[in-house]
Amino acid sequence: MLFALICKDRPGALQIRLDTRPSHLAWLQELNEAKKVAFAGPFLDDDGKPEGSLVVVEADDKAEAEAIAARDPYAGAGLFESVEVRAWNWVVNKPAA
Repeated sequence: MLFALICKDRPGALQIRLDTRPSHLAWLQELNEAKKVAFAGPFLDDDGKPEGSLVVVEADDKAEAEAIAARDPYAGAGLFESVEVRAWNWVVNKPAA
C-alpha cells in the first residue's frame, strides 16, 4: 500500500534542510534500493526555495509508514513543523509493475 508523507518545514529552517540534505538523500537512496519509495521531492515556495517534502512510500500499514517517516534525517534534525502520513492510491500515470 502506498502512503504519502506530507512534511512541512519549520519557518526559518532552510539551513537545517541544506545541512541535512546529503544524509536525507542517502536515506532516500536506501529506501529506493529496498523498493520502498515510489517518488519524492520538495515543495517549493513562491521564490522556488524548498519549504517541505512529499515522499510516497510503500508500506504494509500506516504504522510502518510512520516508522519510515520517523527515520528521515530531516525529521531527526528537527526540520519539520508537521508530518502527515496518509494512505494514497496512484491512479493516473502509474508506472507498470
